[in-house]
Amino acid sequence: MNRHYYVSNNLDDLESLEHELEAEGISLEQIHVLSDHERDVEDHHLPAVSAMMKQDVAHSGKIGALIGLTLALLVLGTTYLNDWAASGVGWMPFIFLAAILFAFCVWEGGFVGIQKENVDFQPFREKLAAGQHVFFVDVNQVQEPILDKVVRHHPELELAGTGNASPAWLIGAQKVWHQFKRTV
Repeated sequence: MNRHYYVSNNLDDLESLEHELEAEGISLEQIHVLSDHERDVEDHHLPAVSAMMKQDVAHSGKIGALIGLTLALLVLGTTYLNDWAASGVGWMPFIFLAAILFAFCVWEGGFVGIQKENVDFQPFREKLAAGQHVFFVDVNQVQEPILDKVVRHHPELELAGTGNASPAWLIGAQKVWHQFKRTV
């Protein structure tokens, strides 16, 4: 899946774009609006970026996981090379230490990420500060022509780039969750 970013200062146009995309089969879970004017986005019934998505938890958590994996392998490798497991304690304390180091690093990475802005949104900081809004859509290969066709009807939109989209399984899980919430 690919993520397409567009910038606009017209929320009415973005609301129209969102309705047209939904009518063409692109689900609401694939569409997001990032703005410093969250109340205005809400008033236009646009899908605002969640607080969790604004933070850098996933990216920082991955970095923490890589550091944790390195430390865990270092502990296990050192234990093996020095033959410490041959003592009366065996492998269990060293495996436990490696698991704790890994888990701590993932947690710490996520904790650091909570305090930082999502790295994917940092290039838009100036445009957001200028009062513009970032509209982005996650689409698969089949939906690419649909997005292009609909966007052509909105000349005020400025293409601001592409990037990696949310995984398809995550979008699917969000769809199931939203359907569940509607039935309850």
